[in-house]
Amino acid sequence: MSFSAKVLTVSDGVVAGTRDDSSGRSLKGRLEQLGYEVVEHRVVADGRESVADALKSMSEGFEGLILTTGGTGFSKRDQTPEGTSEVLERLAPGLSEAMRLISPLGRLSRGVAGVLDNCIVINLPGSPQGAIESLAAVEDVLEHALSLLLDYHSKHPNTPGQVGTDK
Repeated sequence: MSFSAKVLTVSDGVVAGTRDDSSGRSLKGRLEQLGYEVVEHRVVADGRESVADALKSMSEGFEGLILTTGGTGFSKRDQTPEGTSEVLERLAPGLSEAMRLISPLGRLSRGVAGVLDNCIVINLPGSPQGAIESLAAVEDVLEHALSLLLDYHSKHPNTPGQVGTDK
């Protein structure tokens, strides 16, 4: 089964044209390798309101996965988790916890994950390596999670690592 995905890069520098969006491009490429159709890649400035507004807009009428990259650290402008938390309907703390375990630096991420409308939203770090490593920590369960969210007939795995879906 194929799902759609969107990527939201949160970065003052990318918006200003002084920084390259290598994290956003890396995530788009990895999602395509995993079989997702990436239907949108948007960039917004750091900040709670800009993130919340973008996520509301991106989720409207969309079913699938929305990944954010950037704004999950300790800088005063890093407000991605706060903006995301404003719009999420339900949290998925297991996803965030799994991503924080990937490396010592993962423990510095304040990213959250959860459900907004018919979307799973996941905050990832702003570094390309951190974003890809964090996605790798949860990518094996995302198809099953999306199937459950979208009410597709989804088989529960019989053994660890086996996730199957039927429509």
